[in-house]
Amino acid sequence: MTKNIGKYILSGIIKAVIFNKATGNLRVTPNEGFYFLVPLVEEPTVYDMKARTYTMSIAQLEGEIKGDDSLQALTSDGQTVLLDISVRYHPDPDHLDRLHRSLGIDYVNKVIRPQVRSTVRMIVSDYPVLDVYSGKRTQIQAKLEQQLRESFKKNYITLEEVLLRNVQFSREFQQAIENKQIAQQEAQRMKYVLERQEQEKKRKIIEAEGESESLRLKGKALADNPQLIQYEYIKLLAPNVQAIVTDQNTIFNFSDFLKSQKK
Repeated sequence: MTKNIGKYILSGIIKAVIFNKATGNLRVTPNEGFYFLVPLVEEPTVYDMKARTYTMSIAQLEGEIKGDDSLQALTSDGQTVLLDISVRYHPDPDHLDRLHRSLGIDYVNKVIRPQVRSTVRMIVSDYPVLDVYSGKRTQIQAKLEQQLRESFKKNYITLEEVLLRNVQFSREFQQAIENKQIAQQEAQRMKYVLERQEQEKKRKIIEAEGESESLRLKGKALADNPQLIQYEYIKLLAPNVQAIVTDQNTIFNFSDFLKSQKK
């Protein structure tokens, strides 16, 4: 835009609202070009009609306001979340005169910023914290866009897009999540230990039952064949011995004994 005495040259996507101090009327320049003004009577206010982005972010140099300008909201379960929000918008070219009368050039601070903050807090309050963080984030963004579009339209501003860019928990909730994860890991470890102990208990029971059954069978065998006691005893003394003389007239032959047991 270049200003000369008594005229304005408008170029690009720019419009001017020209106020006539004598009549109190407004007129809007329809497009770019040369526009002659009555000196001291007509006063122009220039509006950039290009789409712009307003960002509220925790990043120090990212948002419109330097420093932490993230939006803080409470979820339905009472948890605090910090959100980075960006909105793309531009003035409604068909109602620029109404925008100028009702809000003026500072419409961003009068409408966009407060409406975004209010709408975000209202919608987030309907969801639990984990839904805001991941589960229904897309749904929340869609609701924000719908409600802000209607709100902006009433104020002669066109909304193009809403971006819910980042969600962070409060430090307290992050610590609570970490503690919960640690507790779950410990519970899993204890479950594993208990399962191992239970398996070991079952193994010992089965082993004891096997030993008991073995002793029972041995006891029955000994009761049926008393000579087995001698056999077991000699086998412990000398496993490879096949026969032994027990007195001058008797030879105990293990091979014959075992054959007789098989019959």
